[in-house]
Amino acid sequence: MIYKKSLVFLTTTCLSIASFGQLPEKVGGLLNVDKTAANLSKTENPRAGLKYMLDKESVFYVPSPVNAINYLDNRPNLPDVLNWDPNLVLVSRSLDWGVTSGPMQFQKVGAVKRNGQYLTVWKRDKKGSWKIHLRAEVENHGKKKSTGLEYYEPDNKPYLKHRSVKRLEQREEVVFQTDELFSNILKADTRTGYSEFLADDVRYYFPWKDEIVGKDNVLEFLKKDRIEIDTEPTEVGRAYSGEFAYTLGTATVGTKEKVLKFSYIRIWQLKDDFNWKVILEMMFEK
Repeated sequence: MIYKKSLVFLTTTCLSIASFGQLPEKVGGLLNVDKTAANLSKTENPRAGLKYMLDKESVFYVPSPVNAINYLDNRPNLPDVLNWDPNLVLVSRSLDWGVTSGPMQFQKVGAVKRNGQYLTVWKRDKKGSWKIHLRAEVENHGKKKSTGLEYYEPDNKPYLKHRSVKRLEQREEVVFQTDELFSNILKADTRTGYSEFLADDVRYYFPWKDEIVGKDNVLEFLKKDRIEIDTEPTEVGRAYSGEFAYTLGTATVGTKEKVLKFSYIRIWQLKDDFNWKVILEMMFEK
């Protein structure tokens, strides 16, 4: 196994810095950063919590991509209350790249509470601090209880330490081409494409749908709601150690009622059979 995958079932109210400290060190370090920011958002304000995680290259999708620091400095119309709880965390062997995601709630004073899911791709800066590379959100009805915390703790197996920029770009191109192949199959048949490229335990975030866990459940959702999806990748990033990556792009989604334009983020993992599989996909407003 490339990664030690574990499930930790905790109630939301029990998730704390102390709890995360009991997790393996590598994923626990990233999870503590995300949770510390969530606590700042709750005890001070959402702007303080979000800014805690940023550097000058961080990007928010709101829904178009914007420089996150510039966005917050321009005093956007943030919710008065913003809470989030990670229920998925992974860290690469090279300890330079990670992902957190989970449920969130937000509210303006005097308005009803709203729900959704967030997804953050992280990179480590030169000082070794975890900072947001990109963050996106999707709204849902919040009717389903969040799943337990799942994490991927990296093992200590060696990995190739490439120094050539060209070679690193070639490695990213492999992932991009995989997404292009996925997208080409989707044009022919949506369910065939997802059946081929989703991991069995994938997490799926779709507007106004609660988190869907498991490939069979995603395929059932697509069939039941008669969803047809075409995608086009535009961006790729890969961990230095190579076993995780993301792709980002545009999506045309046909439902029973209409055709919608979305953006998407896919988190990929290189499996033991050397095939890339999507372990998380988010569709969000373009």
